[in-house]
Amino acid sequence: MRTGMSEYGREHEVVVQLGPRSYTIHVGAGVLETLGARMHALGLGKRAAIVTNPSVERLYGERVRAALERSGFSPVTIEIPDGEEHKNLAWVAFLYDRLIEARLERGSVVVALGGGVVGDVAGFVAATYLRGIDLVQVPTTLVAQIDSSIGGKTGVDIAAGKNLIGAFHHPRLVVADTTTLRTLPPRELRAGLAEVIKTGAILSPELIDFLERNQRAVLDLEDAAVRFVVESCAQLKALVVAEDENEGDYRAILNFGHTLGHAIETLTGYKALLHGEAVAIGMAFAARLSVRLGLLEQAVAERIVALLTLYGLPTEIPSDLTASALAIAVEADKKRSQGRVKFVCLEDIGRTKFRMLSTQELQAVLDAV
Repeated sequence: MRTGMSEYGREHEVVVQLGPRSYTIHVGAGVLETLGARMHALGLGKRAAIVTNPSVERLYGERVRAALERSGFSPVTIEIPDGEEHKNLAWVAFLYDRLIEARLERGSVVVALGGGVVGDVAGFVAATYLRGIDLVQVPTTLVAQIDSSIGGKTGVDIAAGKNLIGAFHHPRLVVADTTTLRTLPPRELRAGLAEVIKTGAILSPELIDFLERNQRAVLDLEDAAVRFVVESCAQLKALVVAEDENEGDYRAILNFGHTLGHAIETLTGYKALLHGEAVAIGMAFAARLSVRLGLLEQAVAERIVALLTLYGLPTEIPSDLTASALAIAVEADKKRSQGRVKFVCLEDIGRTKFRMLSTQELQAVLDAV
């Protein structure tokens, strides 16, 4: 990670090392204003489509358009509704039509302005429109800044499950302005912190220690605390992506809590819980599963669950979801292989272990837990 002063002011940069496709994540307060200049420096096409949702458009749309226009870009704004239930192929088709109407060409660029849903949908559209055009990620939520905007995973949901349709399409640039987190509703912020806890659980005892000691500063979005969290998570995610770009093996550790979490989201129609809340439940389950498999000490599992609770996140599977229904939903997960599903388990904070479970084995554990 590179930190220092530049012509834009104090900022922190994390480089995702992918050879000729490497790109930089710019983290800092106020870096939104630098977006156009950074895109210009990369030589990106001047015709740009800003994909966002109505809430983010009201807050940041004018600033982003102004930043692009100052650097000679000609932006058009396209809105899609907020919410995971809109992360589907119908809205992908809508965006294709709008891009065609706006006359975007192969040299044009899509700017994803918003949270994880906008980033995933806009990223998938950029990956497939005209067989692929440039993408810039401008994440405005915590989960997007530390996770979903980094690594090139794009996709949409279908009835059978979450993110079953997608593509790897890395952005040319990520601009994460930490001041945008101040406009997040408290529930959205807490849901984003689930991904922070996930990152610490699988990769960084130091991050877990920090979260335990600094709960108030983190929830109050104190500048130093926010910088530490976003920079740490971005750097850790960048290292994992550089090690395993297309999730051949190692990168799958990032799915800690997500396998069951995605099943819960699918069964609840993506409405009852935010993504981070479902992942929190999935992490609590994965920690308990790790204990049952003899991989993890009970005290460490309790520490993970306690930290999730400290940040106001749920840890128990909704009572109306049966073990059999969950097991079937997990079986549809894209990470299954030969009828078994890969679960990311813990051996300790910062140490993971993969375990393959059949539907029957999973249902037995769910019944017990």
